[in-house]
Amino acid sequence: MGHVSALHTHLFGAQDGPEILALHGLTGHGRRWEAIADGQLPDARWISPDLRGHGLSTWAPPWNLEAHVSSLIDTLDAHAHGPVLVVGHSFGGALGLHLARAVPDRITGLVLLDPAIGLDPELMRTVADLTISSPDYTDVDEARSEKLDGAWGEVPRDALEIEIAEHLVPLDNGRVNWRLSTPAVVSAWGELARDPVLPPEDLPTVLVQASKVQPPYVTPAFRRALTEHLGENLTAVDIECDHMVAQARPDDVAAIIRKLL
Repeated sequence: MGHVSALHTHLFGAQDGPEILALHGLTGHGRRWEAIADGQLPDARWISPDLRGHGLSTWAPPWNLEAHVSSLIDTLDAHAHGPVLVVGHSFGGALGLHLARAVPDRITGLVLLDPAIGLDPELMRTVADLTISSPDYTDVDEARSEKLDGAWGEVPRDALEIEIAEHLVPLDNGRVNWRLSTPAVVSAWGELARDPVLPPEDLPTVLVQASKVQPPYVTPAFRRALTEHLGENLTAVDIECDHMVAQARPDDVAAIIRKLL
């Protein structure tokens, strides 16, 4: 595969702190990590890219997991001084697992925040169809209410307003959408139907499951496989919240990250 340029990357925290590569989920962007970086863990150095097809990074294909991982390796080359702790939310958790397989020597640990991986193909087809049939919103109010009625219900309202100001953009058709490539997102739903991968068995890993998410993104089969594969290197934590774990429970998430830093 040809060389892919490094992603548009947000840097937060201390210049010389322990390094975190923070990976957002589908439809997100790297600035989502700013609040927890500034508020809870300012002594770490946060490397927070916009993933391929998202934000200000390239929207060019390919959009498969391998291309995402290649872009992340380029991002480490550009910004990381040494090995990093990977913190991945949702699709970012899947990318963290694939990255740890690709460059195990560059990863010190893995914090998986309600990761999405190895999901049911029929469900992914349904979600991809929905993404295509209603890819955008009439206006800001519709975009806001979709978040409030969904995974952002427990997130502080000011965090949602920051998300809207940063990430919602007007479209040529007079509507609005998050700053993303719809084809890239549709491709990603397909990639999540691929068989899950497991990290190196000696890699300290924390699995955080958001227990209000039904059906769960963390499938029982994946959790079981991770438990058997990692043994004492796995810490599994259930948090009573919806999918946006870092936004809804920043203190809990920060404490988990700090243990691995």
